[in-house]
Amino acid sequence: MNKILMPLMMSGALMAGGCSHMSTTEQRALSGTAIGALGGLAVGAAVGRPTTGLGLGAAAGALGGVIYDQYDKDQHHR
Repeated sequence: MNKILMPLMMSGALMAGGCSHMSTTEQRALSGTAIGALGGLAVGAAVGRPTTGLGLGAAAGALGGVIYDQYDKDQHHR
């Protein structure tokens, strides 16, 4: 698991520095991806499929981030 976790943490740190010029939609999609990837990795590792969990979690997190962004924009424009 350390072989996966260390590059993930380093990638997250590098991406966090590049978020200053991103739109809120992009930021929420990226943070959703990171949170989903970590959650998926944890669940996947528990069932013996860490990379599958990582991929599915990242995809679900990105989708969730974009959906939340659209919901938030709809609430503020009413």
